[in-house]
Amino acid sequence: MNEVLAANQSFYDAHEAADFEAMSAIWEHSHRVVCTHPGWPILRGWPDVGLSWRRIFAGPGRNQFIITNEAVVIVGELAWVTCDENLVSVGDAGTVAATNVFAHDGDRWRLVLHHGSPVVTR
Repeated sequence: MNEVLAANQSFYDAHEAADFEAMSAIWEHSHRVVCTHPGWPILRGWPDVGLSWRRIFAGPGRNQFIITNEAVVIVGELAWVTCDENLVSVGDAGTVAATNVFAHDGDRWRLVLHHGSPVVTR
C-alpha cells in the first residue's frame, strides 16, 4: 500500500512543480491510459494525455494540493486511490474529488487513469 501512496504523491508533486518529465515518468505510456481533467472531455492514450499535461504546465496557473480523504484498494496488479484534492492557487481555492488508478508493471506502479470532478459546495 505504501508504494501506491508514494506513486500517488509523486503524481501530485509533479503537478505542483509543473514538471512534465516527472509527470511523464508516473504515467504508463500506452493506449489504455485515460485522463479526465475537471471540465475537460475524456482523453485516451498517452499522446493525448501527455499533450494535456504540456498544455496545463505551459499555462499561467499553479496549484498547491492538500490531499485528504485518501483511500487505497489493491487487487492483484491494479490499485486505485480515491481522494480529495484541496487546491489552493492565487486568489482561489476549491476541492476536486479524484480517482487515480495504477497498474503494476513488474517494477513499479504506473498511473493508467486519472479522473477529477469538481466538488460543488452549496
